[in-house]
Amino acid sequence: MAERSKQWLLVGTGALLGSLSTVALINLLSRWAGKRQVKRLLTGCSVIADRSGKEKLFGSCGTRYNGAPDGLVYSNLLKDEVVSEQLTRNIQFFGMESQQKVTESYVVVIGLGGVGSHAASMLLRSGVGRLLLVDFDQVSLSSLNRHAVAMRDDVGIPKALCLQKHFSAIFPECRIEARVQLYDASSEEEILSGQPDFVLDCIDNIDTKVALLAACVRRGLRVLSAMGAGARADPTRIRVADLRESSIDPLSRSVRHRLRKDYGIEGGIPVVFSLEKPKVKLLPFKGLTGQEENPSDYQIVPGFRVRIIPVLGTIPAIFGQVMASYVVTQLAGLCVQTEPVVNLDLDHYRILHQRLLEHEELTYGSAIQVLVDVEEVMYVVKELWHGRSARDHSKKDVGRKMWRSVNELMLVSKHVSLLEDIKSCGQKYTIEWLLKKLLKLLYHALEGSCHKISYRWDKSRPATVNNLIPLKFTEAEAHESTTVDRIKEEEPEFYTMVTSVLKRAEEEFAL
Repeated sequence: MAERSKQWLLVGTGALLGSLSTVALINLLSRWAGKRQVKRLLTGCSVIADRSGKEKLFGSCGTRYNGAPDGLVYSNLLKDEVVSEQLTRNIQFFGMESQQKVTESYVVVIGLGGVGSHAASMLLRSGVGRLLLVDFDQVSLSSLNRHAVAMRDDVGIPKALCLQKHFSAIFPECRIEARVQLYDASSEEEILSGQPDFVLDCIDNIDTKVALLAACVRRGLRVLSAMGAGARADPTRIRVADLRESSIDPLSRSVRHRLRKDYGIEGGIPVVFSLEKPKVKLLPFKGLTGQEENPSDYQIVPGFRVRIIPVLGTIPAIFGQVMASYVVTQLAGLCVQTEPVVNLDLDHYRILHQRLLEHEELTYGSAIQVLVDVEEVMYVVKELWHGRSARDHSKKDVGRKMWRSVNELMLVSKHVSLLEDIKSCGQKYTIEWLLKKLLKLLYHALEGSCHKISYRWDKSRPATVNNLIPLKFTEAEAHESTTVDRIKEEEPEFYTMVTSVLKRAEEEFAL
């Protein structure tokens, strides 16, 4: 009887252990299968393994999700002990209520290269609760010098999916949507719908950038745009200002021109830009033969740059950090006064612009075909022609000529200041003082009789940045009485020089 009891006890014990083992194995398999299923559902990509057995994401164009589901209440996110500890420094800086605004925010980042990847990375680390990452391009080996998170293993995969993968490990509670997609008019509704709290424009193509900024203005969306970060090296000259104040930056100039021309938008868009002039130029494009060829012949996407601009990786990274800081403080409601951009000699070019308008009205009966603003007049005179008359530009002796010309331009503003002095003095000063001022004014007027204003190169075309040349008054009459065809025939060297300079304006403004 005792022997039989032992047998039953052994059977029962074996059955119990078997049941427990089975339950444990089922739970283990369920968790493993569940992780794979969640990974598929959340990313929309299939899961494959490489030769080492390491799982990798694999997918085509489209939308990928991960992180928090649609129904997540972000107001409870900061109550999570891990999340609140991760964001504790931000909470201490902003306060809980302001950090809550950041966590409840939805931000769209378009363009995920050197600037966009760093901007998106810091938005994530600052606790933004929902991110939409948009870029059609893939990670390349040469982009690793400036990308925020990409590694060699990421080369060849879409930038949007690369960021999503790394971001999920940094702040998994953030809802991250990745679109491997080119922004254009057809994708505007899809990308900009959902009332994002902020849009970051980190695109380096002018056509797409202008279309995005115009769409944001039309929809009433807050947008921050990154201007040219390539070919620069001085981080102390990076600024945040209105697009109207960023006249020093060539990309800003082109974007502003296109926005005003195509959409009637004068400004009101904050931009991150550098006061530094580009240190290097676009590299020449060489085809398969090794000879320099036309870059447009090799464009996969129309309008996108094929030639390479050298980039010091630190500058795009700082651009992105500045953008993230600006957006996070805006979302948190923290008032930050950006340093004003002061252009001390802009008054000179306002006067030149006014003279251009007056000349057009006198010559053509209207100034309606003057399609340049003050900043673009400054570009024509200062950047294209270096403060000299187009006629002086063709001469070899440029040292003293240039400084003399600049001084002549500066004398124009002196006339105005003298007149203002006389108007404002009233009866305060003596007649002798007024006479001295008037004599000085007359002297400057005589000295400035050769001051320059801009004239149309081709009188049959409007006054645009690629059709204006600065001339002295003494040179203008001869120019106004001739034609471009006659100049080409009688002065071929001068014609070639002028057309090459104006061609540069056409390229820089993407006209």
